[in-house]
Amino acid sequence: MTGKNTTLTWAFATGECGSENWGGISVALEASNVQAFVNAGKKYIVSTGGAAGSFTCGSDSGFSSFVSHYSSANMVGVDFDIEVGQTQATIDALVARAKTWGGRASFTIATLGQNNGTSTATDLGSGSPDSLNATGAMVVNSVKSHGLTNYTINLMTMDFGTGSGVCVMSGSTCQMGQSSIQAAMNLHGHYGIPYNHIEITPMNGTNDTAADVFTLSDAATVGSWARANGIAGVHYWSMDRDSGLQYTNQFISSLGL
Repeated sequence: MTGKNTTLTWAFATGECGSENWGGISVALEASNVQAFVNAGKKYIVSTGGAAGSFTCGSDSGFSSFVSHYSSANMVGVDFDIEVGQTQATIDALVARAKTWGGRASFTIATLGQNNGTSTATDLGSGSPDSLNATGAMVVNSVKSHGLTNYTINLMTMDFGTGSGVCVMSGSTCQMGQSSIQAAMNLHGHYGIPYNHIEITPMNGTNDTAADVFTLSDAATVGSWARANGIAGVHYWSMDRDSGLQYTNQFISSLGL
């Protein structure tokens, strides 16, 4: 990690808190990264769940044990990546653990970026569409009902597809930067989440949906809007899919954050 790229998210811890696993990698091996990051002066976020995994936590003591495995002054917080299949009870338990813990908790969820058909992001206020799926809605409503204060909602602004029902279109092309902004506007307008509690995570370059390409120009657009509106953070997915640090550094530079 070079330049402004000072924080990395580790993904993903799955299973039950306190006895979690990392896709077959032991907790001890993963935790060995802590001192390496401290020595390098880099910060990290510990992410749980993911598209293909689930993280559960049935007790505050279990969550305390989980945090203790990775804790240092360089640990920024814990991320709960909750995408599909989790029950409301499971989500509520994670939110409750986060509230009792009191540290910085982010909740990563899927989103679309649709608007009223214009070719640029448009703030539709309280009339904003609900861009979340059922799981995302459960997460946001749980965060609100539990009264969390030290939290962010991290929107995965990627793989929208194409069409005005899913993203901001210009002709036949999904505008990935504008759609990322629209997704944040919709979360703010529909659910009342303040911008300083919203983060944006695009997939830089060509997405898994090949028609969706998040360019360096998109990065500049999102970075400028994020600064102007006090967005809590902008990330990208992911370091291990980049072909090299040259593009990574160009991407971060284009964000201007």
